[in-house]
Amino acid sequence: MSEDRSGASPKGWLGKLAQAFSDEPPTKEDLINGLYEAAEAGVLDNDAMSIIEGALQVSDMKVRDAMVPRSQMTLVQINQTASEFLPILIETAHSRFPVAGENPDEVVGILLAKDLLPYMLQGNLDEFRISQCLRSAVFIPESKRLNVLLREFRGTRNHMAIVVDEYGGVSGLITIEDVLEQIVGEIEDEHDDDDDEGNIKSLEDDGFIVKALTPIDDFNEFFHTDFSDEEFDTIGGIVTQRFGRLPERNEKVTLHGLTFTVLSADDRRIRLLQVSPLVE
Repeated sequence: MSEDRSGASPKGWLGKLAQAFSDEPPTKEDLINGLYEAAEAGVLDNDAMSIIEGALQVSDMKVRDAMVPRSQMTLVQINQTASEFLPILIETAHSRFPVAGENPDEVVGILLAKDLLPYMLQGNLDEFRISQCLRSAVFIPESKRLNVLLREFRGTRNHMAIVVDEYGGVSGLITIEDVLEQIVGEIEDEHDDDDDEGNIKSLEDDGFIVKALTPIDDFNEFFHTDFSDEEFDTIGGIVTQRFGRLPERNEKVTLHGLTFTVLSADDRRIRLLQVSPLVE
């Protein structure tokens, strides 16, 4: 006998997803739980789940949560000559640079690295003046929501904005890449150091800086440990499991005779660790 489903109400993750598009949608937490059930059922893979969750989180985040702080900004001075600022452009390999006036908190515009190309091709780089090629800077408050900023980036085709505090001082900058990374995770380009040797770097005090994405096999080989790679692929996964949650900056945990200190992390994953032998 066939089962009559005409009056059955939707159940499980499929029902929760269907309810999300009904006249009375569930809470965001209910929706995420339904998505997790879909992922467990194999309907969504982990990458798709991560992107969807990141997109949902962006609507709750503000610019201050994703910006590059003032102390880490690479600034070019408007009165600098090409020979003075060109080494900075080459070292950082960025495509856009905030230009400061006489006051460091006075960003007067944006310099695009590509604007130097005609002068370089013509061999008259000494004639280049920043003031002649200065692009207008976009200023936004720290409190602007990331989803709103992303929509503005798309509409205006701007890729960078200068972030100001409540007093009008520069507190940082944010790019369209910074916003997208909150959705899809870190975006690496050809200038990022992604070779295996770059994953582990020695410090002067016998400790090491380790990228959380370092493969467990590489970590074991370097530190002569025997972490299992059956459940996780990276050392960051091992450390996160030990905490039982996403840790915050400067939190520490001890594993296999090593002390792991979180140097960099966001609300989705650990990025950078300091690893040092356990001091008894």
